[in-house]
Amino acid sequence: MNKTYIQNGPGPVLSPTGEFTANAYYEPYGGAAGGVNMWVEITKHNENDIKKVIYYSDANDNILLDWVDEKTLFITNAGPYKSNSIKLDVEHEIYHDRGLACRSWLLKDEYETCYQK
Repeated sequence: MNKTYIQNGPGPVLSPTGEFTANAYYEPYGGAAGGVNMWVEITKHNENDIKKVIYYSDANDNILLDWVDEKTLFITNAGPYKSNSIKLDVEHEIYHDRGLACRSWLLKDEYETCYQK
């Protein structure tokens, strides 16, 4: 992720009991003919505000973050022709549309389940 061009997306969205906060961020790429990547970062407040990325994908037209319950976040990332929306357990699951996080030795201890497109 190139943090030089980061833009804020939806968030912060506080979980029902306030244990977690979800924030989405955008990263434009490729100039006029490019696109936008997005990721969702979770902050766990009862553990010294530890942050981790749980979602990474191309951004679509409709982006929303909605807590289903205290530890489950529904990420809407939908457009007219495709959807990369998913419901994730923020402590044990991650999503990377290209599967890079699922194959990463550095991240293998960070999650129990990794989803990819």
